[in-house]
Amino acid sequence: MGHEFDRDTDVTAVGEGEYAAELAPGWVVGGGVNGGYLLAIIGNALRETLSGKPDPIAVTAYYLAASKPGPATIRTRILRDGRGTSTVAADLSQDGTDCITVLATYGDLSTSIDDVRTTAVEPELPPLEECLPTSMAPEEIRRIAPLMSRFDLRLDPAYAGWAVGEPSGNGIIQGWFRLNDDRDPDPISLLLTVDALPPVTFDLGIPGWAPTLELSAHVRAIPAKGWLKVRHETRNLAGGMFEEDCVVWDSAGRLVAQSRQLAKAPRPQE
Repeated sequence: MGHEFDRDTDVTAVGEGEYAAELAPGWVVGGGVNGGYLLAIIGNALRETLSGKPDPIAVTAYYLAASKPGPATIRTRILRDGRGTSTVAADLSQDGTDCITVLATYGDLSTSIDDVRTTAVEPELPPLEECLPTSMAPEEIRRIAPLMSRFDLRLDPAYAGWAVGEPSGNGIIQGWFRLNDDRDPDPISLLLTVDALPPVTFDLGIPGWAPTLELSAHVRAIPAKGWLKVRHETRNLAGGMFEEDCVVWDSAGRLVAQSRQLAKAPRPQE
């Protein structure tokens, strides 16, 4: 496989409903491996488990423990195998400890009815050349979060002031997104995309690692080739936790993925 993302999310069948994976070190952020990357690996294992239903449609994940680079085991099981969709479950473990448990609905998005009725509004972003590439981030940040080097992310300057100590306070981060080596998006990669941007708490002036507790993603369509528009926002931070809503639009102007996650807020720096 030629693309970095495909190599790093590959799984190998080692038994009935059991797969081996190697969690690559380049997908680490903060205190562990990125949750969206892990979801994409599990997504591949579930795809291999099913026949004729290659696409995640609804995926809910609970993060039980932080993962680390190295070997991992994924165990899958089919709960219901229907005509158009199937319900499946999976657990990812390392060293005998369950790290993530997932419940998902899979189907074939290529057979979806072409009928779209929406009041959703596509995010407005400045042109690519006017947005800020994460490659400009300080060396210390890129060292803590090698994940940032796995894709090309161009942040909207209106919500990137946190990088220079001037957060907008709106709880929004948005930008243009594309995987390395011009790897075009697909339904599996969208499971990464919904969790790839920095936490929206950065825009609230609270930098730091924000571990995910639960993430639910809906994949609405097979994305067109090219850049994606990604927008994350939060409306409530309370009890040391915040929700983060994400929408992903493709180059054809379609809403192709949505997600909501509950995460722990970073501790304010003294």
